[in-house]
Amino acid sequence: MSLLNAIGEGVALATRRGDIHWANDLVLRLGGAMAERLGACCRQFDRDYPLPPGGRVPSTVLELVLVDADKAWQVMLVPAAADLVRSAGLGPDTLVLVMRDVSAARRLQQKISAIDQAGSELVRVDPETVRKFNAHERLKLLEDKIINVARNLLHFDHFAIRLLDERSGKLELVIGCNLPQSFDAFLIKPGLEGFGISGYVAASGRSYLCSDTATDPLYLPGVEGARSTLTVPLRLHDKVIGIMNVESLEAGAFGEEERQLGEIFARYIAVAVHMLDLLVVERSTTNISVSGRVATELREPLEDIAREVELLRGEQGAGQAPDPHLERIVTDLHSIRQRLTECAAGPASLLGVEQAMQHVGVDPAINGRRILVADDEHRIRKTIGDVLVKRGAVVTVCANGLEAINTLQAAPNAFDLVITDIRMPDHNGYEVFSAVKQFSPAAPVILMTGFGYDPHHSIVRASQEGLQGVLFKPFQVERLLDDVRKALAPKA
Repeated sequence: MSLLNAIGEGVALATRRGDIHWANDLVLRLGGAMAERLGACCRQFDRDYPLPPGGRVPSTVLELVLVDADKAWQVMLVPAAADLVRSAGLGPDTLVLVMRDVSAARRLQQKISAIDQAGSELVRVDPETVRKFNAHERLKLLEDKIINVARNLLHFDHFAIRLLDERSGKLELVIGCNLPQSFDAFLIKPGLEGFGISGYVAASGRSYLCSDTATDPLYLPGVEGARSTLTVPLRLHDKVIGIMNVESLEAGAFGEEERQLGEIFARYIAVAVHMLDLLVVERSTTNISVSGRVATELREPLEDIAREVELLRGEQGAGQAPDPHLERIVTDLHSIRQRLTECAAGPASLLGVEQAMQHVGVDPAINGRRILVADDEHRIRKTIGDVLVKRGAVVTVCANGLEAINTLQAAPNAFDLVITDIRMPDHNGYEVFSAVKQFSPAAPVILMTGFGYDPHHSIVRASQEGLQGVLFKPFQVERLLDDVRKALAPKA
């Protein structure tokens, strides 16, 4: 009896009518209402598996789950063995009842189901959202969903998501919730040593529980006062594309349940981020492909028009003044070809350059303003610089992110505006943005990127800290000028 009371499960002998012959303490403490429900389980067993003539009991099992307030019980009924029936002097209709508290497992399953449902929302591609929002806006929408799920379902109050940048090898901070400004002070790369817990998880592909930050040698300072952390990999198939790091102000705040839930949620995050990147790549490829096809289709009729113009020119008498209508056609042909070339070049070019360069005179909103332009594409930075100079700006052009950062550092508060590309070989747009905030904090920043491609997610990070605007190449030069005027306008 002591053994049966110590096993942590309810055990009873009952008839098929629901009468209890004997029970251990756990069953006896359940009370009348639960006893009646257990009796109903016995009667259901009798209906499902009636006692055959002669009393020979088949080997059958009935499993049920009973929910009582915040408790869930798994109930198992089996016919009592013949030798037990004989030795105890019981009838052949005797059942053995075993019940187990599965409340924790049921709550975990409910949480898993809720995360599965929320995760499905993360990876759901809504055609209207794809049409309506650009890449930055779609990522911001995803960020809001991730934060909502993490806080409301998982109760993760302080967390960071880092994605691996293939070119630099760094784990870039992309999404953060309730993090201090100094959280991104460390260089984090995948590595079993030297890059903290996040680097270890990215390198090993295994999640990591830190129960006490004070004694864990891998822990790098993060949230002030953090006592414990959970870090899980963002895995896409067999590849780790980033990590999610959660911190708590309480020691031992995370256990195996939180680890399991975090890993499930992280898989959905990885798929959702990957899908957003695929949408951007698909849009970029489609735009370039369509522009190229249009240019190819128009080449032959444009050449025909050019030949006809030359024939008409040849019919003019010697010394006769050129026909202004023919010359206008020639000019328009050149303009059409130039614009087709710009469109086919995709993000490597800008649109409306020819018209913008015909401008004469300064722009009062731009005249005399000091503007830094950074882009590793020579054609882009030269075009932007020339357009702004024609409107009176004092322009400094930088060929890469490092040159831009060094220029900002060498001349603090020297610029009224910074325009920088996001994807450069040495430093990304967010790093240039951070340098502006450090050395010219009053200067607004405009980021540029091809078709919304943002592998470092600089736009989201900078938007959280006061980014002025974003331009998606190939953009109209007039759109650039509008954004420049808006950025330089006096603040109300």
